[in-house]
Amino acid sequence: MARWAPDTRERLRVAALELFEERGFAATTVPDIVERAGVTRRTFFRHFSDKREVFFGDDEIPALATAMLAAAPLGAPPFSIVWRGLHALAGERFEPRREQMAASRGIIEGEPALRERDLQKQADLREAIRAGSRARGVDELTSRVVAGLGVDLLQTALERWLADEDRMPLTHHLDEVRQRMSDVLGEVDTL
Repeated sequence: MARWAPDTRERLRVAALELFEERGFAATTVPDIVERAGVTRRTFFRHFSDKREVFFGDDEIPALATAMLAAAPLGAPPFSIVWRGLHALAGERFEPRREQMAASRGIIEGEPALRERDLQKQADLREAIRAGSRARGVDELTSRVVAGLGVDLLQTALERWLADEDRMPLTHHLDEVRQRMSDVLGEVDTL
């Protein structure tokens, strides 16, 4: 029954997150997760390579960034493309998962292996944006700057959003962080 159910992957994720919150990441095993989800160990490994992957899920955001950059109109400014993509991700992917992401952030902060994987995910997104911009003919320096700014803006906005007791939308935090960045850069004296 459970092995072939269409929601098996999500059940595994929910079971794992519950166990990570209850017991901690290190104390939770794959057998614990499969027992809670009601599937076999083999089914777990059909969907995930290890418990870090069940925690982080699909790493589809870099692929989305690559596709978005490839599909953007020719001549569109690179940062504008990335900015529109961040706003779309905020509303479509992150906002509906706020509670889950907040719980996940707490687990990540308490586990060095997860912090390392989180940083790798950021690096993967940065590289996808850089490579996607280069494929559009954008020079290397601009591509690197756009990728770095985009990922850092997103990370800063995510941290503020998850800590926001007023529960303002992520897009609000993105806009606020971008405005602050503009203010800071406007203060820089040019020699």
